[in-house]
Amino acid sequence: MKASLDSTTAAAASMKAMPADFRVSITNAPGKDSYPIASFTWLLVPTDWKDKNKQKVFVDFLTWMLEQGQTFTAQLNYAPLPDAVKLKEREAIKTIH
Repeated sequence: MKASLDSTTAAAASMKAMPADFRVSITNAPGKDSYPIASFTWLLVPTDWKDKNKQKVFVDFLTWMLEQGQTFTAQLNYAPLPDAVKLKEREAIKTIH
């Protein structure tokens, strides 16, 4: 399999059940279209924020990353996230307070 943004997204999309803490490996992901040397980039995000202004800005930034920010992935050589991963991320963002 040739490395490409599409084959990396295919590797990410091959995950059928992502754990709640997002600890998952997509290295050697199943599927003929999945690039075998792929990984997610993680952010360690606190769920409890004392400064509510910073919390709001950060939540807004995370939301932007999953929506408008996805339009910049290809030009920055990042693979776009599959819809299922974005959905799980949106649910996790709701736990930040």
